[in-house]
Amino acid sequence: MTGTALGRVRAAYARIAEVDRPEVWVGLRPQAETEAEAKAVDARVAAGEPLPLAGTVFAVKGNIDIAGQPTTAGCPTYAYEPEADAPAVARLRAAGAVVLGSTNLDQFATGLVGTRSPYGAVRNARDPERVSGGSSSGSAVAVALGIADFALGTDTAGSGRVPAAFNGIVGIKPTRGVVPTEGVVPACASLDCVTVFARTIPEAERALAHLAAPPAREIAASGARRPGPWRVAVPPAEQLGELDPGWAEAYEAAVARLAHAGVELLPIDLTPFSEAAVLLYEGAFVAERYTAVGSFIDKHADASDLDPTVARIITAARDLPAHRLFADQDRLAALHARAMAELGDADALLLPTAPGHPTIAEVAAEPLAANARLGRFTNSTNLLDMCGIAVPAGEVNGLPFGVMLVGRAFTDERAAAIARLLTPAVRLAVVGAHLSGQPLNGQLRALGGRLAATTATAPAYRLYALETTPPKPGLVRTSQDGAAIEAEVWELPVEGLGALVAALPSPMAIGRVALADGSEVAGFLCEAEAITGADDITAHGGWRRYLAGGR
Repeated sequence: MTGTALGRVRAAYARIAEVDRPEVWVGLRPQAETEAEAKAVDARVAAGEPLPLAGTVFAVKGNIDIAGQPTTAGCPTYAYEPEADAPAVARLRAAGAVVLGSTNLDQFATGLVGTRSPYGAVRNARDPERVSGGSSSGSAVAVALGIADFALGTDTAGSGRVPAAFNGIVGIKPTRGVVPTEGVVPACASLDCVTVFARTIPEAERALAHLAAPPAREIAASGARRPGPWRVAVPPAEQLGELDPGWAEAYEAAVARLAHAGVELLPIDLTPFSEAAVLLYEGAFVAERYTAVGSFIDKHADASDLDPTVARIITAARDLPAHRLFADQDRLAALHARAMAELGDADALLLPTAPGHPTIAEVAAEPLAANARLGRFTNSTNLLDMCGIAVPAGEVNGLPFGVMLVGRAFTDERAAAIARLLTPAVRLAVVGAHLSGQPLNGQLRALGGRLAATTATAPAYRLYALETTPPKPGLVRTSQDGAAIEAEVWELPVEGLGALVAALPSPMAIGRVALADGSEVAGFLCEAEAITGADDITAHGGWRRYLAGGR
């Protein structure tokens, strides 16, 4: 959040040039075009129009329509020019967000790896030799690299969650129907969901609030939990199957964090979930992928830009007999009943998002087996009509490890509330425009912050009134003539602090601030050269007292 839409757009294009990841994009809008849109947003805000997403930029998976951009679904031969934005895109733009362009994906949203694309394999944001996850690969990496504030993906088998786990960000897969799928090239139309990637849960929820239609928002909110401890289902270790080295321990650590936070852990038999997951590709439901784009693939079988693995999966579904679909529907209904009975009184089910993180070379060597393994925990979610949220849960061998919470339909907010318990928090001291009731306090709240304490600094600081917009003070530590300054301490998710630091304008900085009780926390400080000529307002004892005194 850099303040203006224009400033944020320019920062995004500077970051695109800096990271040099062309494979992220299928169609990046010209900078002049997005700057013109950003200037219009800034003018509307200046005129008093409420645009809650003004000052943010987002990316859109290449199977979702953006007016003026070809929709390719990862296949240039398939591309068409949409006349209008998909409703999901239109709602975000109406709230003031600026779209940067369309992102790369596993072709026709078929894959969990991010390598099945003629536009190139999308490399992982942290380790370029590993897959980014798919099919919403470019969207996830655009967020993880700090290019976009949030991004749209889709999720049929896990495409809105696996890339989040592999790139250390948040992925929300809402209940089916909460976000409209019009203007989306379908993978399996009856199962598809539009999803959101962001660096933090609050940022993802903020975008999702504008995506969901009002009735759907009300239904989702109705999942709010009655007072009492959360209850989370946890399967026995042996039912998770083989995991990458260190991943079982990382999962157990996430379970322990929930227990430490007061969550009641309940046992669950994962069998019906695992059996439902197998049905997504090995059952007749895959025939819906042929319904979506099969005739196109048949007509363009010799096209050089068709991914052979994707084409093979989709065309293989052409000759499935109808009786198999009805038999699988009956089997799925029985599995759904068993799964919900197993879930019982639990608010959500905690699982690793994926069982491991392969390299690009490993996927190239075994494209079908490697991809199938990645959907072990995610494939069943949409078939069982559940919601899900994937969140970072630490690192293993220097790479992100993620877990997901899966809940019954329309318990989206409940799953997100539990997921917040898995996010480590840091304490941040604020003394000026981020104080409660001040103009920038909303930034802290949007990033998941909560007020932890009202206090004061140690008597070792001077406070200066800076010439900034909005007005803010500069806190500087001094070795003599220091004073105690009124302060608030806020608790923020670790990734929330990272997002705040990434967007922090000069001359502000984050450093260590000593508090009156002798402890030290992260806090807002000021570059020393910025106080030259600034008014010393230390005698007021704090920013709010200075404002109240008429400056």
